[in-house]
Parts: sequence; structure tokens; C-alpha cells
Amino acid sequence: MSIAGRFEDALVSVAEPDLDGPELLPTRLARACARMLPVDGFGISLSGTEQKRIPLGASCEAAAVAERLQFTVGAGPCMTAQESREPVFALHEDLQRRWPPFAGLLAEHTPYCAVVALPLREAISGLGAVDLYFRREDAVAELDVFEAMAVGDLLTSELSDTAVWSDWRPGHGPDWLHGPAARRRSRVWEAMGQVALVLETETAAALALMRATAYATDRTVDDVAADLVEGRLDPRKLRGPGD
Repeated sequence: MSIAGRFEDALVSVAEPDLDGPELLPTRLARACARMLPVDGFGISLSGTEQKRIPLGASCEAAAVAERLQFTVGAGPCMTAQESREPVFALHEDLQRRWPPFAGLLAEHTPYCAVVALPLREAISGLGAVDLYFRREDAVAELDVFEAMAVGDLLTSELSDTAVWSDWRPGHGPDWLHGPAARRRSRVWEAMGQVALVLETETAAALALMRATAYATDRTVDDVAADLVEGRLDPRKLRGPGD
């Protein structure tokens, strides 16, 4: 069977009641890709301006956590692939050498020891990329990169076709841009504005403070943002880098 045929079969196989709704299309796509490829986790994300990285969907909770950890430290394979528009292959040693903070968090909070990040080649809103996660380093060698890139093109076509053929408000974008993970991340942008206003600083500096606090307290930026927005954390109590 062709790659496209197997992709369609995998997508049909994840038509589960808890995944209904256009906003969950990226999650369905991530689960389908994880079933089709020899990987243990799969994530889809977009990177926009001002470090606004948007997680669209993940095949499982561990893959979702891995994305949040990467965003928390502000560097990692997927962010590098999005910036360079080139594939990134990172075994455990590569992760430790190139992104030590992310490598430590990944080993502590997920079962993964290797990551392959691939940029999405077709144009969609923002710079798209996918993360492929592995529990075993030797499993990376089993990945057919051509097939993985083809799968990336197919999932991009699904997202693009949905955007073209669905109704959405100008400035809002298609529903798949506003799934649970994206809504959770949007609180980070809200918190950045709040911190910048209270501390009279730039939003980039506000994000750096939030990241430092998250890393120092073994949490994610998303968690810190939620506490700020809900009033459980005073912006003046954020920890600066090196504190």
C-alpha cells in the first residue's frame, strides 16, 4: 500500500469519540502519524513571531510534556528545525551536548532518549515542524526519513485543506489553531503582557523571567503562566536567570 493509503488508514483508525471536533484535528493527525511510523511519540507545532511557539497536537501526554519542556528552556531540536528549516537528528549524547537543560528535563520527565525534528515543507500558518520521539536510540536508525517527510507533507495537506474548506473569522484562523494545547499556550502570551506591565519591562524579558522561574522550580512555563493569570503568583516574585 502507498504511503498516502497507509496514512488515510491510520487517520481513520483514530476516529475516537474523545477526538471529535475540528479543533482536535492536529491531535488526530499526531496519533495517526505515531501509529504509522516507528516512533514512540509524535508532536506538531508552529513557530511564529516573538518566540510564539504554538503546540497544535501530540500523540500522547509524554509527547505533549516534551514539547512544553522544550519551550520552557527555549531551545531544542524542534525549535532548531523550525529556525533552520533542516531536519535535526538528536540521540542522547547529541541532546546533552547541544541542549543540556532540555536533555536533563527530557530524561527526568519523559521516557524519551532521542528526538528527530523535521520541518514541514509545505506552507501553513507559521513555521511548522514535527517532533518524533524515541525510547530507544537504536530505533532512530529504523526510521525511513523519506517516509517521515512524506507523512509530514500529508498532515500539512490535511491542515491546509481544512483551512481552505472551513469557515473561520478573519484574524482567528481555522479551528485547529485553537485546540486545547494552543489555548493553554495562549495563557503564556497573556502572562507575558501582565508581567511586562507590572515590572515595566519588555515582553521578551518577561518571558525570560517566566522561563527562569519555571526551570528553577521544576515546572513548565505553561504552569507558571497559569499561576500568573489566575493570580496565584505575583509577577514581582518571579526569579531572574541565575537567581
